[in-house]
Amino acid sequence: MMAGIVIDESRCVGCGLCVKTCPQGAIEIKDKKAHVGDGCIACGMCLDSCKLGAISRTQEKGGEDLDSWKGILVAAEAYEGKLHSVTLELLCKAKELQCDSKCGISAFLMGKDVEKLAQELINHGADTVYLCQDESLAYPTEEPWADALTSVIEKARPEILLFGATEFGRSLAPRVAARLRTGLTADCTVLQIDKETGLLQQTRPAFGGNLMATIVCPNHRPQMATVRPGVFPMGQGEMRQGTVVRLPVPALSGRVQVESAQPAPESKTIADAQIIVAVGRGIGSQKNMQYAYELARLLGGQVGASRPLVDAGWAQYPMQVGQTGKTVAPKLYIACGISGAIQHMAGIGGAETIVAINTDPDAPIFQSAHYAIVGDCVEVLKEMIAQLQK
Repeated sequence: MMAGIVIDESRCVGCGLCVKTCPQGAIEIKDKKAHVGDGCIACGMCLDSCKLGAISRTQEKGGEDLDSWKGILVAAEAYEGKLHSVTLELLCKAKELQCDSKCGISAFLMGKDVEKLAQELINHGADTVYLCQDESLAYPTEEPWADALTSVIEKARPEILLFGATEFGRSLAPRVAARLRTGLTADCTVLQIDKETGLLQQTRPAFGGNLMATIVCPNHRPQMATVRPGVFPMGQGEMRQGTVVRLPVPALSGRVQVESAQPAPESKTIADAQIIVAVGRGIGSQKNMQYAYELARLLGGQVGASRPLVDAGWAQYPMQVGQTGKTVAPKLYIACGISGAIQHMAGIGGAETIVAINTDPDAPIFQSAHYAIVGDCVEVLKEMIAQLQK
């Protein structure tokens, strides 16, 4: 039996509160009793609406024992002999989650000449590294990667599986989820273990970034999530002992085969900046952008922008910070005239120090800022520039 919503007719009085709450319109009143229709997706929003306790959720039956799934597995990415930064960030987060769930940490590493990176994964928290190495794996393609990773998961049975939300990770993760018939939450900004249920709470911006949704996967394993680079700190590695398990090379008879690859020219982006002067609508006019550029020059940083400024044409899209732009993790983030909407804050969670300048003392960004300056950001920028020029 699949998980679903059940109405206890002995308690139901047909008040209709659940009908108003259901976002799918799947509940209706018949003969003064609530009835759940085929449109129900078991989201559970109706549960809290019933004051009489007439609504409950059934658990999926006939499946395998979920308690047999243990540990956290991180899907590692490596390019040109180096681990992607998001892999080390995920291992750091896995160690934090491990403190709550008391589980082991493993990593899956696949590619050409990547065995030397196994120890680095161990040093950053992995107890076991599942290694698949071969000359034929020089270029990552989703199908053989998904086949090999799925095989590891079916044997190792990790309770949690984490991917970086890179271009390759975003393409690989849903393929693995489909093979395993489990859920996947994309672009998470918060991951934590529920103390009562032990489930992974996966939080991400939803409905265009207007609210933060916390998603759980109670009936299937593994619990899967992707995380953008820069959301979590990388942490420091230390010499550790671990186990390397070598895997057979999968067949590369997929529908896509890479014959050759040309690396893109290296260029520094705002995601790499250690100091960012970010500008929002509070800057007032495009002419005032010059002060942000001058301050960034004096500090050796880069200029970022909120989405409204990009939409207005005052800044280019590569400068955009937030849910629909870049996720950044600078040492210093100076927010000038930015209110602090959820969409923007989703992109700066990794900043070490946030300085916020805003005329509104109740601006949401002040709740996350380490230093708050209430005032006209243009005047504050001018004073900062003057002080630095001295």
